[in-house]
This record gives sequence, C-alpha cells and structure tokens, in this order.
Amino acid sequence: MKYINKGEEPESFKTWKALARTTPNWGYIYLQNPEKRELHEVLIREQGYICCYCGMRIIRESSHIEHLKPQSTTNPDLTLEYTNLLASCQRDREPKKPIHCGIAKDDWHDEDLMVSPLQPNCEDFFIYADDGQILATDALEKKAAATTTIDRLCLNIPKLIAIRKEVIQNLLADIEIGELTDEERQKLVQGFEQPDANGRYEEFCAAIAYILNQYFIP
Repeated sequence: MKYINKGEEPESFKTWKALARTTPNWGYIYLQNPEKRELHEVLIREQGYICCYCGMRIIRESSHIEHLKPQSTTNPDLTLEYTNLLASCQRDREPKKPIHCGIAKDDWHDEDLMVSPLQPNCEDFFIYADDGQILATDALEKKAAATTTIDRLCLNIPKLIAIRKEVIQNLLADIEIGELTDEERQKLVQGFEQPDANGRYEEFCAAIAYILNQYFIP
C-alpha cells in the first residue's frame, strides 16, 4: 500500500455537485459522464497510475472508482466527498476470476481495523517478502489492522503473490547489489519511492522499495 496525498477535485466534478445539490438527483449514483470519466482519470493520476490498495498498474479501463467508506453505509454527501474517493484495480466482478482490493472489500468498512491509503504511515503496517507475500508488521499496535486489511482485501491471493514475486525476483536478478555504491543504492530506492517524470509509480513500488531497503540495511 502506498500513501495517497489527496489533491484538489476536478472543476467539472465540483461544478456538477453544485448544480446537483439543488435537485433531487443528489448522490454518487446520479454521477454520469463526462464528469464521472474525468473524476476517474484524475484519481488515477493522483495515485501515480497504481491501485490504491495493492499497487498494481491501472488505467481507467482496468479500474473503478472506489469509495473508502462504502456507499451503502454512508449518506449522499459522503458518497460525493472527494477525500472518500479512490481508484482501485478490477473494473467489475468477473465470473471465475479471483477478486481482490475494492471489489473484495465491497460494503465492508471498520474504521478501527482498516488501514487506509490516506494514512501517511500506512506503509508501516506491512512487511513484504521476496516470495511475493505481504505480511502484517510485528508492531503490536498495528498488527491487527494490518492482518484484517490483508485478509479483507485479499492481498495474498495466489494471483497477487505470483505477480509480486515475479516483479521482485526480476528486479533482484538484474541488480548486482554488492556492486552498487551507497549513492547508487539510495538513488535506486528513491526511484521506486517517487513517481517518474510522467507521474507514474512503478507497479508494486511499495513492495520493491521495502525489499531493496532490507537488502541495503547493513
């Protein structure tokens, strides 16, 4: 999971809300294109083109607008609150395909046991193994929330473990860890912690940065 620093909502979305609030059609269910499409694209860019939960690369066609606090348990105002909106992988629930992230979370939300990507320290809740697993931290005050989040979002299903493992192992196979200077190591880690010139994070950047930091710790 990568921290998401929420920015300003798109002007078209703000304008639509100002008009919709004066009508009976108030709530997320009434939001349509082109405002919905632009909102979706802004959310993806804001996240560096990765899923808000697992870190998989996303585009509009492979993702959906996610409500951190689900629509079914919130009032119409909160369903349109920009700080409650994210972009999650998997556009729809598909038969015979494993679900995870926002689709798996569905209507569930427990504020005490859900690690949110809007928490600045959300990355501290998780440990990444080079076999592709994501694990809860050993810190007692974070462990329960991390474990519940991993389970509820299905972040350790075989599909995601396999993809993370391949990305991590391909990276490590291409790097001669012992041959890098301290400056080169620092730049390498920073390359996965920061978006590129086009505003894109590397897929599973949080997992990769964690693994690299483990290799580089004396």
